[in-house]
Amino acid sequence: TNPGFVVRITQAGLDYANQQGIAILEKELAQLRLPDISGDSRVLRVGKVHYSFSRLRLRDFHLPYSRITPISNVGLQVSISNAFAELDGDWRVKFLVVRDHGSFNLKLENVYIKISLRLGSDTAGKPTISTSDCRASISNVRVLFSGKFGWLYNLFHNTIESRLRKILEGKVCDNVVKSVENELHTYVRTLPVTARINDKIGIDYSLVAPPRATSQSLDTDLKGEFYSLAHRSTVPFSPLPLAFHSDHDRMVYFGASSYFFNTASIAYHKAGALVFEITEAMIPKDAGFSLDTSVFSAFIPQLEEMYPNMPMKFRLSAPTAPFLTIGPGGISFQPIVDAQAYAILPDASLAPLFLLSLVRNVSAVINVRSGHIVGSLDVGRIRLSLKNSAVGTFQVRTMQSLMNILASSTLLPRLNARLDEGFPLPLLERIQLSNIIVKFHQNFLLLGADVHFQPR
Repeated sequence: TNPGFVVRITQAGLDYANQQGIAILEKELAQLRLPDISGDSRVLRVGKVHYSFSRLRLRDFHLPYSRITPISNVGLQVSISNAFAELDGDWRVKFLVVRDHGSFNLKLENVYIKISLRLGSDTAGKPTISTSDCRASISNVRVLFSGKFGWLYNLFHNTIESRLRKILEGKVCDNVVKSVENELHTYVRTLPVTARINDKIGIDYSLVAPPRATSQSLDTDLKGEFYSLAHRSTVPFSPLPLAFHSDHDRMVYFGASSYFFNTASIAYHKAGALVFEITEAMIPKDAGFSLDTSVFSAFIPQLEEMYPNMPMKFRLSAPTAPFLTIGPGGISFQPIVDAQAYAILPDASLAPLFLLSLVRNVSAVINVRSGHIVGSLDVGRIRLSLKNSAVGTFQVRTMQSLMNILASSTLLPRLNARLDEGFPLPLLERIQLSNIIVKFHQNFLLLGADVHFQPR
């Protein structure tokens, strides 16, 4: 299934995500809990020595150098190098009739960690992430003992350091797996796979395939489909393949296809949301006319006889869902609108007068604000035709200017007010966008942005 919406995280975005993730992992590793260890060792000229280490406390764990790399068709690889840590603890020793205790300090240097992350999606279309492999190696372990018999430990420090190295390497990877599951996996699942626009319309942002790593980015294909909350039906057309090419100077790019916008048109049409009424109260005072039969009788003389000096109203509706096209020049469409005119009788009932067909060239300006796609419409001159009339025939071109003013001063502001509220982008929690760019390509709109993560 081709996606209707694509999210691309570039290397710059992955580097930023890595920076945030490493900061979390560093805090997790600094809270490592290490078990007490004990054992026996034979020391030359001393004999069997029993030792124990307890109350091992990590002071800190620093991960100064890390790199995240997308591996094509595999996932993500995080490489951490030159990490270092320090811990304290207590020791006890017993040999022959001698017993002693003291404290020790342990330094870990040149710690290398390699983490492979597997990317997927669940049955609900939410992303998943897990650790497919973790390897930790510690090149340098140095233990410094204090106490009366601290020199004794120095005789078999290789044994102690080897045991501590093995324990720590295992504990580091255990902690990485736990951190990925508890922190990273939980966080990526905050991606909203459905977004409710209002009480009638929603957007389906579920994944149609697992996230895909390429040599330069991480791409996620989403359904990108608007739907009616009351009755969801199959869209009568499929998304076209997206020739998704983007620059790499922003952290994230969103590709919204014409399918995405045209399903919005269908959903709003089916929900009855593309119906507007224009009454006298909505006419701006500076428009220079009132919405009544005395004004329109200048174009339709018989109105004066049939419905003299009566208020009017128009009911505007789209007989079919308007379809738009996206190209390098922008977004454009040519909606057809039926305008049914009524006279409002003294008893408040409506008398149908005439039905006009309005055709207008429309272009759209798109931007992103507060994580929402927002827009405004710019319209050309209306072309009128008469579909039927209850007041006889008349020349519709004579009221061309009046209908232009009527639509521009009342309908257009209402549409633009709705578009200014915007439609939410599929964003993880606590993500803010900046440095936004908007570009148009054949069959899709490309939005680029940098990302700022707001910690709790």
